[in-house]
Amino acid sequence: MPLSIGEKLGPSKFSRQFGAGGMGEVWKAGDTRLGRIVAIKLLLSQHASPASAARFQPEARAIAALNHPNICQIYDAGPDYLVLEYIEGTPLAAKNSAPTPADEAIRSLRG
Repeated sequence: MPLSIGEKLGPSKFSRQFGAGGMGEVWKAGDTRLGRIVAIKLLLSQHASPASAARFQPEARAIAALNHPNICQIYDAGPDYLVLEYIEGTPLAAKNSAPTPADEAIRSLRG
């Protein structure tokens, strides 16, 4: 089932889709309970399975284990979605299709 602007997932109200891949979509949403903007990563229903849903848990735990200004925070996770800190900016894919050189990637993490 395709999502649309204005639909809700818990307290989050979808406002704009800004990314999509082979198995999912990423939406900008407003958390109506806490009054902040979030990003929601959704597993597309046609790809929902116990195996694909199981991959979301390690991803959620990995993000939750990290704490750095250049890495988004995770606020919530479910079997087919992740609610993440929304960070305004240009997607890396829009900058360049080539891999980021290691020294540049390390500099970006150091802030």
